[in-house]
Amino acid sequence: MIRLCCSVLFGLLLAASASAGEWPHYGGDAGGMRHSAAAEITPINVENLTRAWLFRTGDMTARADDMKHSAFEGTPVLVAGSLVFCTPFNEVVALDPGTGAPKWRYDPKIATGYRPGNQFVCRGVTSWTDAAAAPDALCATRLFMGTTDSRLIALDAATGQPCLGFGRDGEVKIDPGMDLQWPGEFQITSPPAVARGVVVVGSAISDNRRVDAPKGTVRAFDARTGKPVWEFNPIVRGAEDHPESWPRGSVAHHTGHANVWAPMSADEARGLFFLPTSSPSPDFFGGERAGDNRYANSVVALDAATGEVRWSFQTVHHDVWDYDVPAQPSLVTVDWKGAPRDAVAQVTKTGFVFLLDRDTGEPLFEVEEKPVPQGGALGEFLSPTQPIPVAPPPLVPQELKPEEAWGLTPWDRAACREKIAAIRSEGLFTPPSEQGTLMFPFTGGGANWGSAAFDPATSTLFINTSRAGHVIALIPSENFEAAKAAAPNEEISPQAPTRWAVKRELLLSPLDLPCNPPPWGMLTAVDLSTGTIKWESVLGTPRDLAPVPVTFKWGTPNFGGPIVTAGGVVFIGAAMDNYLRAFDAASGEELWKGRLPAGGQATPMTYQWEGRQYVVIAAGGHARAGTKLGDFVVAFALPHGK
Repeated sequence: MIRLCCSVLFGLLLAASASAGEWPHYGGDAGGMRHSAAAEITPINVENLTRAWLFRTGDMTARADDMKHSAFEGTPVLVAGSLVFCTPFNEVVALDPGTGAPKWRYDPKIATGYRPGNQFVCRGVTSWTDAAAAPDALCATRLFMGTTDSRLIALDAATGQPCLGFGRDGEVKIDPGMDLQWPGEFQITSPPAVARGVVVVGSAISDNRRVDAPKGTVRAFDARTGKPVWEFNPIVRGAEDHPESWPRGSVAHHTGHANVWAPMSADEARGLFFLPTSSPSPDFFGGERAGDNRYANSVVALDAATGEVRWSFQTVHHDVWDYDVPAQPSLVTVDWKGAPRDAVAQVTKTGFVFLLDRDTGEPLFEVEEKPVPQGGALGEFLSPTQPIPVAPPPLVPQELKPEEAWGLTPWDRAACREKIAAIRSEGLFTPPSEQGTLMFPFTGGGANWGSAAFDPATSTLFINTSRAGHVIALIPSENFEAAKAAAPNEEISPQAPTRWAVKRELLLSPLDLPCNPPPWGMLTAVDLSTGTIKWESVLGTPRDLAPVPVTFKWGTPNFGGPIVTAGGVVFIGAAMDNYLRAFDAASGEELWKGRLPAGGQATPMTYQWEGRQYVVIAAGGHARAGTKLGDFVVAFALPHGK
């Protein structure tokens, strides 16, 4: 009887998804499941997918210089009869879903030559329908977007016209709360979230420049008027609610960040926002911020009406590794001990998956506080333990020994072995050091902003991960200028005014290949009912990275995420070769790959239009990752009659 009830409830969930008929949110739904009820494309016919249409934004010509500092990470939404996305420069474009023909375009006029600290990035827009407005009224359904120059903009979803009653002429200028070192130090890269008539926005803030950095305040506004509703500062609130986490005299007064740069999730029925917060400033030295530093590095559930904390769960105590919570919290309903259970699944840079009760934040799988390496730099205050989930197992290796070094030849293998032997390498949470410390996984993950996809019919979570290492070396602050002058092209940051600057570099061989053994990118399916791994598949090849097109199944580091369909197919780009791939959701077998005109470091989406299922991805590359740049949006579909 219980199992029958469970099956009926899951059927209702799927039916609700199917009845929507669209992809109205960045993550498919407001809770970021990245699941579609579309089922025309299946493991049997997916090999027949062909390009249905291609659209170019024109940025390769109009913003040629700025493209060198951009990443096209956008995922379109399907709303009001249009496929809508934002370019890296915050232009909002609406296309005909069946042909890719442009319908309207809005340009917020981001200045050319502007240099944001986190590249030009716009991951998506958010739609909201005003139940109190007449259906045909202007801005009855509106789109919200945060910009790289710190504005929150509201547009009519049907026409792209600014919603003039929102803020001032359709936009609200976000005040970072302090003077910036340069205009691009503070920006908005991820889509806002909306619940109960309140729209909230986070921020992306440049790392490691200073202790007294902008705070990671999340700001809420009335979705109709743009008037401020509340603010949530993870650091100040952490000091109030967890005094032991920010001892008196520590930096609650001048430490910044703990910002929400990744996408947030919303639960309309519960009236909750779910925030993935980052580390406090600076990333690699916490001597000025003793304590666990809650609510940083946490999943935080906020009341949509008031901004009050309902619950929080910290994934890393006193972070000195840049292990932000980097991904949208996945609001899932799992088959838990024979009954449906509403939960939050959070993937992390460390490779852990935390499964939390959605109402209380209590872990469903036990989380143990385990001792971790100590012996931090002079002045540091390390946490003696870190939270480690009993299940699921970590999705990536978390330790690399000299004898495990990899190389294409004996020469570069030996060089990697010597590099690892010369630095601290004691496993996950080894503290940064003047000697140099191996961070494995690196600050790009494990998992990252691409988040995860969830199939409610099977309680399966699909996660793509990267496997690479960083070497983190602390530099006495008095030596910073000399170190920077000696290596101007390397990442050396001041962390002022602490006693330590920092150098961060990838652990690479003389041939510029990772020193850890492949695979370097994986796609993994996790059963959230049991906490077990169902399958793992290699994601990507060095085909577009090597001087010649080699297709070794080595995987690559990846940026972007997966989606899953009721047809039983997982779609993902993300890898550093120019392909969109399809995997069998049941077995993990790679079934198809479609060639892209540029890097696909974005999360795809899918929808049905006039009886045909399309899969769409932005193909514009990622400047920092070194993939091919472009300004393409590409749609694939089955040929008519297939």
